[in-house]
Amino acid sequence: MCRLFGLHAGSRPVRATFWLLDAPDSLSEQSRKEPDGAGIGTFDPDGGPRVTKRPLAAWEDHAFAREARELRSTTFLAHVRYASTGAHTLVNTHPFEQDGRLFAHNGAFHGLDRLDARLREFGVAELVQGQTDSERLFALITAESRRAGGDVAEGITRAVGWVAAELPVLALNIIVTTATDLWALRYPATHPLYVLERDPLTEPAPVAPLDARSSRIHSRSTELAESRSVLFATKRMNQNPGWRPMAPGELVHVGPDLAVTSTFPFPDQPAHPLTLADLEPSAAASQMS
Repeated sequence: MCRLFGLHAGSRPVRATFWLLDAPDSLSEQSRKEPDGAGIGTFDPDGGPRVTKRPLAAWEDHAFAREARELRSTTFLAHVRYASTGAHTLVNTHPFEQDGRLFAHNGAFHGLDRLDARLREFGVAELVQGQTDSERLFALITAESRRAGGDVAEGITRAVGWVAAELPVLALNIIVTTATDLWALRYPATHPLYVLERDPLTEPAPVAPLDARSSRIHSRSTELAESRSVLFATKRMNQNPGWRPMAPGELVHVGPDLAVTSTFPFPDQPAHPLTLADLEPSAAASQMS
């Protein structure tokens, strides 16, 4: 399944190094184990979003994701894609940018024709440049955020609430970031999403740099050796005992001061739940760990 990673470093930009494919891929492995895209989003000092990404449909493109890239930002959003809908193209690769916000998604849902009609109704169909369910979901969040006067949490609640009530849903795990705020949602219980509120002053080795890695995404920051941060990831990325699984339906907000709040605005299950058996074989393979 897709890999999500979000990092909020507070109000002061910090430098971090990212590798989007930390472990070598074996040519002998089945093709579905190969990622279909990778990208990372950050914010400039003026708050403008910056996205670096590439589709990874061919083996030779994987060098892009293995190269270390040193970035500076207050928030970071990384994603490694395993495609369930849409071709291996740049426009289908996460993160996506709309209205100065960045978005990445892990999951799948059906009913894209109905969602397209909803986007046309709200006058935001032009926001969608590719074929993915993810970008369409982001466009609905953007539309609802606009209708809510820029309230992103309300936009997420309205958009996901509509999808959960109206469309067949497997999983809607998402991260949305601005330069100052981060929102993460796990919905429903299909896929895990973990959060770590990191305070180096309470850790056994307070001078150790941030070093978070999985088999796909690796992030390291010496500047966060003595500063608080909040991390989100598809899997626990180090041995820190503070990692906790987000509860199904939990929407977490992290503010500029790293204050973390949680709400539960959704029903336990979507009205029309999907299972892996309901997906096409390639889409089902993309949702398996």
